[in-house]
Amino acid sequence: MERTRSGRRSPPPKKRSSKPRATIESLNGDIICIIFSSLGFFDLVRCSAVCKSWNAIINRCKLLQLLYCKLHGFSNTSGSSLRLHLEELAMKHHRFALEESRIDIDQWKAHSVGVDQCRMKRGLILTGVGDKVMRLWSLEGYKCVEEYSLPNAASLVDFDFDESKIVGLVGTRICIWRRNGLRSVFPSLEGTFMKGLCMRYFDPEAVVGCEDGTARVFDMYSRKCSQIIRMHCAPVTSLSLSEDQLIISGSSLGSIAIAGLSSDQRVATLRSTDCTGIKTLCYNPCSRLVFAGTTAGYASCWDLRTMKSLWETRISPNVVYSLQHLQNDTSTLVVGGIDGVLRVLDQNTGEVLSRCVMDIGSASSSSNKVSGVIERNEGRRLSAGCCIDRIPKTIRPPITCLAVGMKKVVTTHNSKYIRLWKFNYSDKYL
Repeated sequence: MERTRSGRRSPPPKKRSSKPRATIESLNGDIICIIFSSLGFFDLVRCSAVCKSWNAIINRCKLLQLLYCKLHGFSNTSGSSLRLHLEELAMKHHRFALEESRIDIDQWKAHSVGVDQCRMKRGLILTGVGDKVMRLWSLEGYKCVEEYSLPNAASLVDFDFDESKIVGLVGTRICIWRRNGLRSVFPSLEGTFMKGLCMRYFDPEAVVGCEDGTARVFDMYSRKCSQIIRMHCAPVTSLSLSEDQLIISGSSLGSIAIAGLSSDQRVATLRSTDCTGIKTLCYNPCSRLVFAGTTAGYASCWDLRTMKSLWETRISPNVVYSLQHLQNDTSTLVVGGIDGVLRVLDQNTGEVLSRCVMDIGSASSSSNKVSGVIERNEGRRLSAGCCIDRIPKTIRPPITCLAVGMKKVVTTHNSKYIRLWKFNYSDKYL
């Protein structure tokens, strides 16, 4: 022992334990099951998504089924009814989050020049149109995981992606990038491909909306144009495809037409020519509803089962650039446009449930990530009578495109920056 200045002997240093620190992975599966059994239903669902081992324990012990039966007074339940309940619960949480929860906005520099398109799937965001590259971002840490260069000097018009490939409309050609880095480009058939304005694909076909009012259908693997369908007497400005092989298209003169991939003619018209052009379209296969945004600020809805209009609401005095909904969600619709306000609508009535902008007075912070500086701000919900023109345009740049995920929305603004709106839901709302 060593003596201190006061003459007292200092206690001997404590020996570090040679035993490894206990972690939850070191616990027996039965013990973990007992811990999980004390959780509520939604917390248990969250734990089942953490890792494979936790999911296996929860499934083996049938904790979700037992708790579901307890909550609803059933003696037994099938796997299908449980899945339906989980989906309903998730959609309910998603709606409450978009409508009422706190909003955090993360913003980062994604490109060296302005881009105005984005897509979001499975925790990944793809951005482009305006730059000579497309970039794929991970939502975890906002890291750029892949980059795709455009061929030659052609400009990117539209794009979409899935787990194996990216399909883009580049000039008058369709280009396919494999996620493994290989690229395939095929030109128009004998120069008959007019200027393309929009593109959607549903394997194995890609459909291009053209300036001459036609929709051209390409087989992505044989690289041939299989159909040319006359959709409108004006340029096709927006497209949406359904799983039952329907092409839904909007024109610059305001008409909306439907055609089948199995035929080369229009089969129905939802909306005739109007003074307001169609800027964006969205189709919900769960409810069979079609949504449209116009150049005059209107959002509209039609039911494909009856071919009738359900509602039309002027949500903005200016252009609506983009509207989307979460997959399988039949409740909410997120809309963005030139006024820079992010709006949440009820899909069934057109009622505006919430209006959101970035809070100019919120305390912002930044952190260095792999992608650079991440600016963090809070979002603010606007009252129904709020004068939008009094809000500085610097905090509400035009929303040129948006994509919707579970309790989150990503937006582009024809700038170098991407915004991710995170709706931080609390269980107190249920």
